[in-house]
Amino acid sequence: MIFRYPFINRLSKIIWCSFLDLFTVIENRRSIRKYKQKSVDKEKIVKIFETTRLSPSAMNLQPYGFVIISKNNVIKEINSACNQIWDAPIMIAVCAFPNQAWVRDDGEEYWKADAAIAMSNISLAAYNLGLGTCWIVAFNEEKIKKILGVDSKARVVAMTPLGYPAENKGPVTKRKTLDELVHYDKW
Repeated sequence: MIFRYPFINRLSKIIWCSFLDLFTVIENRRSIRKYKQKSVDKEKIVKIFETTRLSPSAMNLQPYGFVIISKNNVIKEINSACNQIWDAPIMIAVCAFPNQAWVRDDGEEYWKADAAIAMSNISLAAYNLGLGTCWIVAFNEEKIKKILGVDSKARVVAMTPLGYPAENKGPVTKRKTLDELVHYDKW
């Protein structure tokens, strides 16, 4: 969109570039299963969680918390509760508190959605910083809670390894088409 005023034209180009960057991140983020044994700078971890802190949640209640694991012996214990061995310098557990989350009038609870949005922001921010992640939901939750000392009122919703990718994947390809997913005005 081109505006008549030069200032607005420059502003629209700045805004458009930001959107392009976000689209590029979304289009190219992939699930990484192999990691370099290279430590992740603390500044990057802080940046990831600063953006995650800003994630939307129902009624902005943010009914979640995170455990960042960097000790090899703890990561090995976590592997014993997963269906796959994760060899990354960092693991992250995304936990939610159902009793702190918003509940719709019909009883539908939103703690899983809130935690999933936060997890999505972790993945996108990590990719933007040159790091890889992989959503993990195949694990024994009780074992993970015991290993990490997670609060008894919390649920472990997802986990992810975090580190520099040791594999190179192309853009995302296997997804449904828009025609399969999107309906206009009614189903």
